[in-house]
Amino acid sequence: MKVIIVGGVAGGASCAARLRRLDETAEILMVERGPYVSYAACGLPYHIGGVISNESSLMVANEEHFRRHFAIDARTNCEAISISPKEKTVELRSVTTGEVTTERYDKLVLAPGGSSVRPPLPGIELPGIFHVRTVPDARSIREWIERGGAFLAGKPNHSEGNRTTPVRRAVVVGGGFIGLEVAENLVHLGFEVTLVEMLDQVLAPMDRELARLVENQLKRHGVRVSLNDGVAAFAQAEGGSLEVRTKSGKRYPADIVILALGVRPDITLAKGAGLTIGETGGIRVDEQMRTSDHDIFAVGDAVEVRDFVTGRPSLVALAGPANRQGRIAADVIAGRGSRFRGSQGTSIIGLFGYAAAWTGVSEKTLKKLGDSDCEKVYLFPNSHSGYYPGAKMLVIKLIFRKSDGRVLGAQSFGEDGPAVDKRISSLAMAIQMGATIHDLEESELCYAPQFGSAKDPVNFAGMIAANVFHGDMPVAHWDAADDAYLLDVRDPAELAVESVPGAVNIPLAQLRERLGELPRDREILVICRSAQRAYLGTRILLQNGLKARTLSGGMLSRDMLLTKEH
Repeated sequence: MKVIIVGGVAGGASCAARLRRLDETAEILMVERGPYVSYAACGLPYHIGGVISNESSLMVANEEHFRRHFAIDARTNCEAISISPKEKTVELRSVTTGEVTTERYDKLVLAPGGSSVRPPLPGIELPGIFHVRTVPDARSIREWIERGGAFLAGKPNHSEGNRTTPVRRAVVVGGGFIGLEVAENLVHLGFEVTLVEMLDQVLAPMDRELARLVENQLKRHGVRVSLNDGVAAFAQAEGGSLEVRTKSGKRYPADIVILALGVRPDITLAKGAGLTIGETGGIRVDEQMRTSDHDIFAVGDAVEVRDFVTGRPSLVALAGPANRQGRIAADVIAGRGSRFRGSQGTSIIGLFGYAAAWTGVSEKTLKKLGDSDCEKVYLFPNSHSGYYPGAKMLVIKLIFRKSDGRVLGAQSFGEDGPAVDKRISSLAMAIQMGATIHDLEESELCYAPQFGSAKDPVNFAGMIAANVFHGDMPVAHWDAADDAYLLDVRDPAELAVESVPGAVNIPLAQLRERLGELPRDREILVICRSAQRAYLGTRILLQNGLKARTLSGGMLSRDMLLTKEH
């Protein structure tokens, strides 16, 4: 059996290595149009910033490694240019010589990845405008920065009347993973950074209120964040610098521009071969990664997958799913019955010492789909036991089914990155196993005071959600609190720091004695700082015949949800 794999990096390389482990007799040819067959693309922003100093550290395996250890014919600078499913052949072209050869296959795996979005805007081909997709891309950016640094070091700063080094300016276009990571690394290199994003938030998979926390973190570290504004054009400015012009008419000077507008599936080969393309623009595959042609498989950023939570087609350009898909395709080719469950988009990003992470479906996606069978809770636990030094507050949002308690999604943000990772990774596994909020209540997780709490934040999330589910803690949210009767159960000293206009203050310790001051003909929304005392207050009111709900997340969630842009 001869298997040709088009594309290396994550999906293709993992498929090749797995297939060899399962079948020692298969003839395996892996071709990669770039100069490197397998490299750590996720490390590119950190190589630009010098965190990963050596380019060689990004290399996972080269052609010689695949030949010596796996007996795989790995060819770089070799591009697949056409497929004939009827003849079961692939035409290959050498990038260096232009020579075209034809190879026959029994099974074919497409792992072409995605191509960086580069819209045809005026001036987009000007020198100094880059995208970040490959090792050569990162190398070009580093070289540009080094050349620019040497030039600027000798350039007079006329505003000061001396030869001090002017501030270098960068514009990053796009607020996704790559955009934010590159922005951070450019700040560390001493650039003044402007981030331009066409949407109303960064990190589109997150809900708006969690994304706002990320945006505030960017601003605290000097990044100018411009939302709801797309780029219209690029122009050459005086002295060889650039000017980024936006649709709203703003103009940003730049010594370097990074395009981080995302990727689109590379479906050129698949379309040419007549393979079915899905509604999202990716190659349509089944659970075994098989395309519309029985002998052709596809994996990685180029394929359309099933969203694990919603069941709808989606595009997920992540290394983890790509690696698993490559492994599954190899299993199926070798005769095994492996199946891809779908993807829930589990992700994490580090940013200036903080981390943001998410898994499953977001609230805004559910609203877009018209799915009203869902509820959310906010909680703000410590990353580990509060009495142990170094505990940091985590922000967690949990989304679940109102009807049966099934966990649908979760998002988190906090200064303790490993703690954020631990909770979202735990909840990601819970979602994949079809867990409910009651399973979260009973989850047995590692505990020592420096790592967590006896009641882990995952347990707390389940317990709070279960209280809502069973009616023990009816909840309301701040977007429905405008004309409500608000009861603030915090102590008066706390109100001097932050308060809600019109809210009635009765401290929790006095509530039982002052119930007569509260209306019995209106619903009362109870608030405190994080909703813990508000929950206790709600229980007191409900059991004394009053109508009450807890405002989920208290004042902390209000800060996220209602703070105006600045």
